[in-house]
Amino acid sequence: MNKEILATENVVLNEKASSKEEAIRMAGQILVDNGYVEASYVDQMLEREKLTTTYMGNSVAIPHGTEDAKKAVKSSGLSIVQLREGVDFGDGNIAKIIVGIAGKDNEHLEILSQIAIVCSEEENVEQLIQADSKETLISMFDEVN
Repeated sequence: MNKEILATENVVLNEKASSKEEAIRMAGQILVDNGYVEASYVDQMLEREKLTTTYMGNSVAIPHGTEDAKKAVKSSGLSIVQLREGVDFGDGNIAKIIVGIAGKDNEHLEILSQIAIVCSEEENVEQLIQADSKETLISMFDEVN
């Protein structure tokens, strides 16, 4: 059975996080809770962040696991955490949209390119930050599913 990569239960709106670690854990836990990854994947997401930031610019961070984390991925999936107040991802970079990503069999490269296309436009990111419904947010990532 192929799961939807981005389903409504993978999105949380208007959350608050006190640190980038908390934001990454939120994004990772959604992937765990919805059966995309094993719990160990969240720790690998935090490890990846120690190696190099996953802040991409335009108020967007895309935390994902390390190379070693691939075996913890059950199926490709995305989680989106909307943080209207934002959280500091280091060097004063404030992330307001956290996109957790887990890719099976190198699918993450295709998924990442779709996310990048949407998030490269500032007005799209602003729409994501202001979205009041999960459906609105998901519709902007139609190409991912």
